[in-house]
Amino acid sequence: MARAWGDAVRGAPRVVVMGVSGCGKSTVGRLLAERLGVNFVEGDALHSDRNVAKMAAGVPLTDADRHGWLQAVAEQLNNPTAEASGVVASCSALKRIYRDLLRAGAPDLRFVFLHGDRALLAQRLGSRSGHYMPPSLLESQLDTLEPPGDDEAPIRLDIALAPPRLVEQALQALQALENPS
Repeated sequence: MARAWGDAVRGAPRVVVMGVSGCGKSTVGRLLAERLGVNFVEGDALHSDRNVAKMAAGVPLTDADRHGWLQAVAEQLNNPTAEASGVVASCSALKRIYRDLLRAGAPDLRFVFLHGDRALLAQRLGSRSGHYMPPSLLESQLDTLEPPGDDEAPIRLDIALAPPRLVEQALQALQALENPS
């Protein structure tokens, strides 16, 4: 199905896979980008060293901390290559104002919202190694999360499903959004 959805839209698909830490944004985002035949941008790689150090120390980020990072993600979504060829990015996009900032230069941007049971998220974070985000920050992320409203036309997917199944559901939903019956 590579590029099938992208070929059906006015340009190319630009998608953000969003949710709290441990929901599978990177895994699902990479797989979705592969299926769409577009580039993948790892949002975590765009954090400043200062932000990474704060999170690694167990200190939640503020809106001010996130602003530069969100700008960097937005640049990846809104550059000429992304506009012409498409892109999938992983980004927590926890608040509406964050999603609005990302959407500002890409009004056709779609959000795939990965959500799930708190216990499952905690289990995933607890078993993850090599990532700067400690499990102790899950609560602050859940407290900050403003799930996307219906007016944002999000694709809501339950992380209890395996990543390949989530990608299939995302592809079906993206196609339905672009080709309503």
